[in-house]
This record gives sequence, structure tokens and C-alpha cells, in this order.
Amino acid sequence: MYYHASQVPNIKQLEPRISNHNIPLIYFSKKRENTLVYLSNAVEKYCKETGFEYNGVWKKWGAYGFNPDGRQRLEEYYPDALIKTYKGVSGYIYSASEITDSGLEIQIPDAATSSQSVPVSDVEFVPDAYEAILQAEREGLITIIRYDERPQKMIEWLAKITKEEYENSEDHPEYRYFLKEHFPELIKPGI
Repeated sequence: MYYHASQVPNIKQLEPRISNHNIPLIYFSKKRENTLVYLSNAVEKYCKETGFEYNGVWKKWGAYGFNPDGRQRLEEYYPDALIKTYKGVSGYIYSASEITDSGLEIQIPDAATSSQSVPVSDVEFVPDAYEAILQAEREGLITIIRYDERPQKMIEWLAKITKEEYENSEDHPEYRYFLKEHFPELIKPGI
């Protein structure tokens, strides 16, 4: 089974959209729990909640990685990141029994992509993405590194990558706004 998350209801056929790889793709995971992070985009949610006007393609915020055992690991890079991103957010997890794989190597465990339309075989409504994430953690399907549990190595990496992301995002004012608001100690005025 292949899973795909969306906030859009009543999808019967998943269609490829321009992706992070700049080609039309549909992203899937073979693990339902791995799609929960895609029910909300922290950048888009924060900008809309604070009135930041933007009409372009929203930059994605993917604060996760994978443990050596293959389990997804959500990482809180700022205080209450999971609550602020997922609490109260509802959406849908669509499943497909089969896809035509695009052949693109995306280097994400249990992920697959299709460049062709995929019929939906089932759908699950998720009333609160935050509660679903906590349930997946309780079941041992994912792990969470909370803000106050971050190892020093992660803090140092985050400081470096945040500055780089900010500097390299001149064409994404929404992303710069998000980074500046959440990491003011890393983004110096005038940058």
C-alpha cells in the first residue's frame, strides 16, 4: 500500500504536481505514519496565521529525519514546533494499492514517486494531525526529539543550516519571514 497526505478532501485520482525536483510527481510513503508530517506546512501555516501575504509556491519545512532502524524522527527546532504546526490541523491520508514508480531516486526511506495519475483506493480522515503524531509515537512507529531534548550537535547543525537557508532564499520571502521569526538569534538584522 502507498500513502499520500493532503488537506484537500474528496480526491479520487491523485495527479502529479511540480515537485521539489522541478518535475511533476506524486510523493508516497509505504508507511502511513510517515505521511502525517505532510498534513501541515509550518511555513505556510505561520505566514497565513500572522497575515503575511504571499502568492507563490510555499517553501516546505521538513523538520524530520530517520533513525538507523528506519523509523521517522520528528525534530522540534524551536519551542512547541509540533503543537504550532500540527495541533488542530485536519487532513486526509489517501492510499493507493499500486503506483507506476517514476524511477526517481529520492533518498527517503520507504518513499516512492509516480509521474502518472494514481487512482485512490481508500481515504482516512485525520481530525487532528498533532494527536495522530502523538499516537504514532506511543505506538513506537515514529520518534520525536523535543526542543529541550536536542543534542548539542543538532543545535550547532541547525545554526549553520538556518543561516544558509536564509541566505539562499532570496526568491522566497515567505520562507525568510518564517526563519527570521522563529530563529531571530540566528538571523541577524540586515541579512
